[in-house]
Amino acid sequence: MTYIVNESCIRCKYMDCVEVCPVSCFYEGDNMLVINPEECIDCGVCEPECPIDAIQADTVEGAEPWVEFNQKYSQIWPRITFKGTPPEDADKWKDVPNKLEQFVEMPGKGS
Repeated sequence: MTYIVNESCIRCKYMDCVEVCPVSCFYEGDNMLVINPEECIDCGVCEPECPIDAIQADTVEGAEPWVEFNQKYSQIWPRITFKGTPPEDADKWKDVPNKLEQFVEMPGKGS
């Protein structure tokens, strides 16, 4: 098992998870964070730190595309090792559904 970041993080990026990660396996894109599933040690300390439940185990139903997404973008985006400032409008986006199609392309769908 590993942990991944899902669509809830898009446009929020609260980054509380980054501070507690003992292996620094988070990577930052313009609109969200991802976890490198190969670096994640499955400790789970990041999951309860996320105020919007954007972190989940890869065993959760529907997580498979997110494992691929996290793997792909953790190879492209820069590693983040400290908590930054979330976007000014993060609270506005935290409850918005279906953010993925507005801001990010999933692997295998033209990316």
